[in-house]
Amino acid sequence: MSTRIAVLGCGAIGSLYAAHLARVPGVEVWAVDPWREHVEAIEAGGLTVTGQAAFTAPVHARTSAGELPPCRFGIVATKSSHTGDAVAAARDVLADAAVVSVQNGVGNEELIAEFLPRVIRGTIVTAGAVTAPGTVRYDAPGDSWLGPFEPRPASTAEIELLAGLLNEGGLKTHAVADARGPQWTKVVFNAATSPLAALTGLTVGQVCTDPGLRTQVGILIAEARAVCVAAGIELTRDPAEAVEEAIREAFGHRPSMLQDVLARRPTEIDVLNGGIAAEGRRVGVATPGHDAMVALVHGLETSWR
Repeated sequence: MSTRIAVLGCGAIGSLYAAHLARVPGVEVWAVDPWREHVEAIEAGGLTVTGQAAFTAPVHARTSAGELPPCRFGIVATKSSHTGDAVAAARDVLADAAVVSVQNGVGNEELIAEFLPRVIRGTIVTAGAVTAPGTVRYDAPGDSWLGPFEPRPASTAEIELLAGLLNEGGLKTHAVADARGPQWTKVVFNAATSPLAALTGLTVGQVCTDPGLRTQVGILIAEARAVCVAAGIELTRDPAEAVEEAIREAFGHRPSMLQDVLARRPTEIDVLNGGIAAEGRRVGVATPGHDAMVALVHGLETSWR
């Protein structure tokens, strides 16, 4: 019997997860996304990966979660603002599933846990972009980390099984006892660079090599690290190292927040800088830099209206 996996949200990350898992023997992947042309192309000809890898994998794709069969695992890869609606729509097919968030920011697991009983905290640093219906470009490889969401955790066996399937599919994945460190390591880097890219129109590499903007990156990192120390969260790497790596390996990358701004879509500022600021308030650490990023990006969004 095949292992069925539902992927909610077929943007870049959801598409990369779906395609890599679908080439594992014995795995059946069902993807859900409202973009009809993308869904129809995937259903008709498979999901094609270009860039860092080159293959086409068979993926079932639908525009409605109600058309999915019951699944053993769920992967939530929607924008954070769509988490509640996406999980609610898939609640019946994921009733007996272990469900992981691989989304940006913090707070998504709490939303998933409102609907489903076994939740996995997930982090992925892979980058990509959907370039055409049925095609996703794999821009930058990176590890994934899966661990229990403490209030409503999936079992260790489930976490290890999903990590093993992802490894077999070609996405290096670690099953860990505490996934907060990897999650916050990504959040700190993204919150220090993405809003600056979104506000200036510059790539990550350009932001990190501009002297004035690099100073702001450092301020945002320092505030976030202070929050992590107060919250007892141990980062898995020095965010300054991640900045240098981004300059070397992803200089021209446009982060998703910049892509949202260019398309005049709502951003995920509230779960990135807003999430850090909220945790700062909880643990008594001031975050004026992150508060400023939230206000500026929301101001930009308001200007479109």
